[in-house]
Amino acid sequence: GRQVFILVTRVRIPYGVQRFYNNIRFYKMANHKSALKRIRSNETKRLRNKYQHKTTRNAVRKLRATTDKKEAEGMLSSVASMLDKLAKNNVIHKNKAANLKSKLAKHVAAL
Repeated sequence: GRQVFILVTRVRIPYGVQRFYNNIRFYKMANHKSALKRIRSNETKRLRNKYQHKTTRNAVRKLRATTDKKEAEGMLSSVASMLDKLAKNNVIHKNKAANLKSKLAKHVAAL
């Protein structure tokens, strides 16, 4: 059939093909104003979730690497809070958050 192209920054990209070009994510063309807004808000939420998830993973790594019990106990509450927030927003599953908190609590108790 006929192929439709999207013209972005003087580059023809086939319609409906998801690609990365100059760090721009292409989507299927939206037909409604609300769909365009949804695409923008989804991208914003995706980047926020990605940032929070990565920050939490780094905090968990830092807590696991800690050898000082006093410092680890202080970090545990903030890391548990971060995990709960990710679970609340469905970035990670609530059981995964619970399992991670349990393992971290055991790690801190063993120090």
